[in-house]
Amino acid sequence: MTEPRTRIADLWSDGLGRASIRSVQALTVAALAWAIIWAATRVSLVIIPVLIAVILAAAISPLVRWLTGRSWPRALAVVASFVAILAVVGGIVTGIVVLVSNQWAELSARAATGIDQLHSFLNNGPVPVSDQQITAAVNSVREFFTSSSFGAEALTGARTVGEIFTGAVLMAVTLFFFLKDGPEIRTFLIGFLPADHRAKARLAADRSTVVLGGYVRGTAIVAAIDGLVVGITLAIMGVPLALPLGVFIFMGGFIPIVGATVAGTLAIAVALISNGPVQALIVLAVVIGVNQLEHHFLQPVLMGKVLSIHGLAILLVLAAGTLLAGIVGALLAVPVSAVAWTVLKTWSGPDPLPGPGLPADEPLE
Repeated sequence: MTEPRTRIADLWSDGLGRASIRSVQALTVAALAWAIIWAATRVSLVIIPVLIAVILAAAISPLVRWLTGRSWPRALAVVASFVAILAVVGGIVTGIVVLVSNQWAELSARAATGIDQLHSFLNNGPVPVSDQQITAAVNSVREFFTSSSFGAEALTGARTVGEIFTGAVLMAVTLFFFLKDGPEIRTFLIGFLPADHRAKARLAADRSTVVLGGYVRGTAIVAAIDGLVVGITLAIMGVPLALPLGVFIFMGGFIPIVGATVAGTLAIAVALISNGPVQALIVLAVVIGVNQLEHHFLQPVLMGKVLSIHGLAILLVLAAGTLLAGIVGALLAVPVSAVAWTVLKTWSGPDPLPGPGLPADEPLE
């Protein structure tokens, strides 16, 4: 007579039993991932600044190493790099505010003429729109801005500004300590792992630093080219706020696929209001051309070897990041996914070989 325990074991030894075990394991891993994501979204005011600080530290660390390699004390190199980054960001923000305030009067004066041109284009264009339809659309917009829901959104926006300021301060402090004590922090965290896993963990950290730094620097170059081309086009056409709009497109370039397109839409809207439909169509053509140049040439050349993720995967992680954390989620989705993929490939590799140009025992900030 067959023992009951043997019969139960036989149930799990065939193909269906093994598939059931794998399914339970997959569901357990998915539940753990969901729990981690849920917990992270509950403390997003802490997690997001820390993630941004990690990404910026990976991009700035080569400058710190370059300065320390020229006999600068590490503390001084970190302070100099940190102050330089803050000066650049502060200068850009100050410049945008000054330019917008100086050119706002010109934009307002030209807006009336542009609106008249737009009105005529809508009435007599390829798809005529009647005055009644235009009036109904304008009234809908006006009702939204005077409604109680818009007031509630304004209060939410004020609270968001406070959270952004708090997060920016936390990010700046965290970035400073990552630059100053990065190797020590990494060694401390890796020390919690078993001894036979530390070599691969160190290699995964090295490769992740390379991926993050390459992603940020490559994205910055691509975004700068996008902003420069569109900004010069707007300046040549005499569109107000050409430089601030170029900077806005540069910032939008850090959100892959959709960022530069959304930022370009604002440039098209300003050109439409200030210069009329014809020049807005020219700006539209330039924005589309720049996006095609970015997707088919700049990104493959500058980041093809660093960010080896298919475009469909990028689109999916962008959608997931946007649903979880809005614009910030879209900003962080791709670099976080690239690091996760790098760690997975490194951890599943046969042995901890050195990464490209990186000795396995060399700590990266």
